[in-house]
Amino acid sequence: MQEYSTPPAVEVGASDSLTDAVHKRAASSPDDVVFTRKVDGRWAPVTAKEFATEVASVAAGLVAAGVQAGDRVGLMCKTRYEWTLCDYAIWTAGGVTVPIYETSSAEQVQWNLGDSGATACIVESAGHQAQLDEVRDQLPDLKGAWQIDAGGLEELAAAGRDVPESELEARRQTVNKDSLATIIYTSGTTGRPKGCELSHENLLVVCRAPYSLLPELFKPGSSTLLFLPLAHVFARFVQVACVESGVRMGHTADIKNLLPDLGSFQPTFLLSVPRVFEKVYNSAKQKAHGDGKGKIFDRAEATAVAYSEALDKGGAGIVLKLQHKLFDKLVYSKLRAAMGGKVAYAVSGGAPLGARLGHFFRGIGVTILEGYGLTETSAPSTVNLPTDIKIGTVGKPMPGTTVRIAEDGEIQVQGKQIFQGYWHNDAATAEVLADDWFSTGDIGELDTEGYLRITGRKKELIVTAGGKNVAPAVLEDRLRAHPLVSQCMVVGDQKPFIGCLVTLDPEALPGWLKSKGKPESTDVAALAEDPDVVAEIQTAVDSANKAVSKAEAIRKFQILPEDWTEEGGQMTPSLKLKRSVVMKQYADAVEGLYT
Repeated sequence: MQEYSTPPAVEVGASDSLTDAVHKRAASSPDDVVFTRKVDGRWAPVTAKEFATEVASVAAGLVAAGVQAGDRVGLMCKTRYEWTLCDYAIWTAGGVTVPIYETSSAEQVQWNLGDSGATACIVESAGHQAQLDEVRDQLPDLKGAWQIDAGGLEELAAAGRDVPESELEARRQTVNKDSLATIIYTSGTTGRPKGCELSHENLLVVCRAPYSLLPELFKPGSSTLLFLPLAHVFARFVQVACVESGVRMGHTADIKNLLPDLGSFQPTFLLSVPRVFEKVYNSAKQKAHGDGKGKIFDRAEATAVAYSEALDKGGAGIVLKLQHKLFDKLVYSKLRAAMGGKVAYAVSGGAPLGARLGHFFRGIGVTILEGYGLTETSAPSTVNLPTDIKIGTVGKPMPGTTVRIAEDGEIQVQGKQIFQGYWHNDAATAEVLADDWFSTGDIGELDTEGYLRITGRKKELIVTAGGKNVAPAVLEDRLRAHPLVSQCMVVGDQKPFIGCLVTLDPEALPGWLKSKGKPESTDVAALAEDPDVVAEIQTAVDSANKAVSKAEAIRKFQILPEDWTEEGGQMTPSLKLKRSVVMKQYADAVEGLYT
């Protein structure tokens, strides 16, 4: 059994809580700008003192409204400043935050609030309020609700004016490291979402480590623009890490406006899921080819990858350095400018990134530090460091963390960041927690230096009729590298060979159609059987098959007439594929591959 440990580097005191950082920074550095928020289209500074005052006002309002220590409070909101404000206000009032994705259905809202027994809820918009009203009669524990866009936070602040500061501080002091901080419901790629109980210590352990572990990112003058949903543990981890370290943070929920926001905010580091990095790469490549500069981009791409690979082998030679310098002026600098111009590092999590993208981005001057973690591990369990990186892996264990590989290849994790269990679900907890070891459900391997590599998902391993075990991730990662591919899913369990369902990227199609002399308005459904499109996807499949043995290779594929989306139910809010949903919705397409 493979096993690797990293010594602890972070201490959490018995009385520590997540709210301490807010109060300590307001007292020691009141004028430090800790947030920059969008106000009337412009970025406005928020100082440490201002943030602490706003947190206290909203928290006092919750206390006045009857929220007791330990009460669960729902929070349904886009990624914006008010999300973070409410999160810390709930903690200051002694409450437990129950995040709800702002894209959730009324049924999902009812499940999160009902299962957690939430006594109060803060929503963002009238649409969210309507969803809450639709299921309100099914939530007997819910006593109060406030809508941010309708002045709900101002209403809370006004109600809390009569709450003495001493009473609020006494309430805050009821919280310690062992107190429950949040119940995060898993995205639900299979079955009903389960509520992961994370304590203040769980989050503090992983969030205090970055500014000693990653000084290149978490240092004075650093900043990040958060655009992932804060209902997901990955974004939540970075939120808390920024508050703990004093790194300036901004929020944006409009992914379509992300590039302009990056340009005006100019963050020094980013965090994202692999799909966003894939889109940046694919869009740049597609645009270059559409503008007749495809050969330049392809040479620049090959040079970037070769340059990055050379860094792991003693450095680039003089010829490669000169080529890299040339393409830096022609291509790389423009890609960095699109991300704001100051980004030197990015953190990737949520799914495997793949060595291909890792080398490309490092080659253009933006090093992606891939990490690995789950909601149950309070975010990162392992991470690559700027000074200790091995592209293609998810890094070494975080301080105070032990990772081991079980006999069947499953990754197991031990450390103080491991969750407390699933809310009111002892049976599910017992399935994954034994002797303080958390069984992740992922398959991987540790090398002799302690770097972890993810090779698949235990429940997603495909066993063909011939008995061959196939991990879909390798093939799917390669396929999504093609600009025309949006999503794909490898199939073949108990079938004679491996097949694949593929969806086309609507954003990439106009440029490709133009380059082929086809009408740019051609419907996606009509392109599913277009011979030129089929040939393009066949090229992507051939490239993916080079990474596996003949028995694991994709022999047939089917292009679908529509993309998979969160709205369609095939993707989670964190852009994970719901394989069981796809298998059910596209059962006929799968069977068609084998008839």
